[in-house]
Amino acid sequence: MSVHLQNDVSTLHRDLMSMCSQVEDMIHRAVDQLSRPSFEETKQLIQDDSQIDAWDVRLEDSCLKILALHQPVAIDLRRITTVMKISGELERVADLAVNIAERACGLLNAPEVVVPDELKEMAERAIDMLHRSIDSYVDLNTQLAREVCQEDDHIDEMNRSLIDRLIKYMHDSPDQLDALLHLFSAVRQVERVADHATNIAEDVVYLVEGRIIRHARKLAEERQSSS
Repeated sequence: MSVHLQNDVSTLHRDLMSMCSQVEDMIHRAVDQLSRPSFEETKQLIQDDSQIDAWDVRLEDSCLKILALHQPVAIDLRRITTVMKISGELERVADLAVNIAERACGLLNAPEVVVPDELKEMAERAIDMLHRSIDSYVDLNTQLAREVCQEDDHIDEMNRSLIDRLIKYMHDSPDQLDALLHLFSAVRQVERVADHATNIAEDVVYLVEGRIIRHARKLAEERQSSS
C-alpha cells in the first residue's frame, strides 16, 4: 500500500468510527424513548439523523475518490468497498432510531398500553449486536462477526413472539388499535436494527476472508432440498 493510499484509508477509518459512535448513541437514546417518550428528544434525533446523512454522503464520496485515484486491489479494495457498505447500513440504523422514537411518542396518549419487557430486552440485544458488529470491524474479528450473525435468529424469534402477542391484543382491545399499531411498528424497527448489525458482520467476513456469506445458509438449504 502506498503512503498516500494508507493515509487516505486511515482517514476513512477514523471518519467511519466517528459515524459509528454517533449512530450507536442515537439508537441508545431512541430505545430509551420506549420507556420515556419525549417529543423534544425525538426532534433532536431527527436533527442528528441529518448529520448522519451528511456523513454517509461524505464517506461515499471519499471512497469513490480513493478508488479513482489509487485503483486499490485485494484487501485494500475490499476495505474501501466495505466502508461504503457499512456507512450505508449505519445510515439506515439512524433512520430506524428516528422511527422508534416517533413510534414511542405515539404511545403518549395511550398510557394504558404498556411496552412489553420483551421488547425492551429485544431492543437491548439488537443494540448489543450492533456494537459487537462494529467491534468485529475494528478488530477484524470474523469469529465475533459470525456470532453476531447467529444472534439474529434469536431476535427473529423474539420478533415473531411479540408480533403474535400484539395481534392478539389488537383483537382483544380494538379501542387501543392506534397505539398498538405504533407498538407493532416499533417491534419491526427494532428487528431491522438487528438485521443491519448482521449485514455489517457479514461485510466484516467479506473484508477479512474475501468470502460473501450473505444468504449462504438459505442457498445451502435450497441446494440440499433440491438434491
